[in-house]
Amino acid sequence: MLQPKKTKYRRMQKGRMKGTAQRGNQLAFGSFGIKAMENAWITGRQIEAARQAITRHMKREGQMWIRIFPDKPITKKPAEVRMGKGKGTPEGFVYPITPGRIIFEVEGVPFAVAKEALRLGAQKFPITTKFVVRRDYVEQ
Repeated sequence: MLQPKKTKYRRMQKGRMKGTAQRGNQLAFGSFGIKAMENAWITGRQIEAARQAITRHMKREGQMWIRIFPDKPITKKPAEVRMGKGKGTPEGFVYPITPGRIIFEVEGVPFAVAKEALRLGAQKFPITTKFVVRRDYVEQ
């Protein structure tokens, strides 16, 4: 009997992104954050680009938390390849994001700096986002 070929990556289905985020939808660490308003696949490169934009604007002051991690492998077959012959090779990793999910959180910087830094970071994503502030936040 033939044995299935052992691979490093789990064979994962594409799945459907429906509904809103059931967890990860509240600020847990910082006073400010950006929240997703749409469904999408967020790649590791997009997360890294946003992280760099935020830290540059904050001039490495304060603290930042990344609340998502791309752990879903995405495969792709080469161009001009016939149908069949199995699944393609892993091309990269994504995080399937649903509305309401907190993506980044920031603490230790003034309101204006945090708002502008997170706006710059949000521009790196293919979705609309919303700036959120902790309920009990008071300006120092």
